[in-house]
Amino acid sequence: MRNTAPLTITLPHEMAAMVKAKVASGEYASDSEVIRDGLRTLQARDAALEKWLREEVVQSCKEYDADPSIGIPSDQIMDQVRAAYRERTKKA
Repeated sequence: MRNTAPLTITLPHEMAAMVKAKVASGEYASDSEVIRDGLRTLQARDAALEKWLREEVVQSCKEYDADPSIGIPSDQIMDQVRAAYRERTKKA
C-alpha cells in the first residue's frame, strides 16, 4: 500500500519558478520534495502558534481575569507607540 497520494496543484509563476530553482540548485531532488518541505514548515508554524496560544495567551488572559489591575488601557499603549514612533522618525 502507498503512503503517498498524487496531487495536482497550480502555483503562481513566481512560486513555480522558486520550486524549480530549488530543484535545479540540488537542494531538493524533486518538486514534490520542495512542496513537502514547505508543508512541514507550515505544520511546524501552525503547531508553534497553537502552543503559544494555549500556553501563553490563555495564561495571560487567566492572569488578567484574576487581577484586571495588571492591564494597561489601550489609549495608554497607543500613546506609548506614537511617542516611540515620533522618536524614531526624528532620528531618521
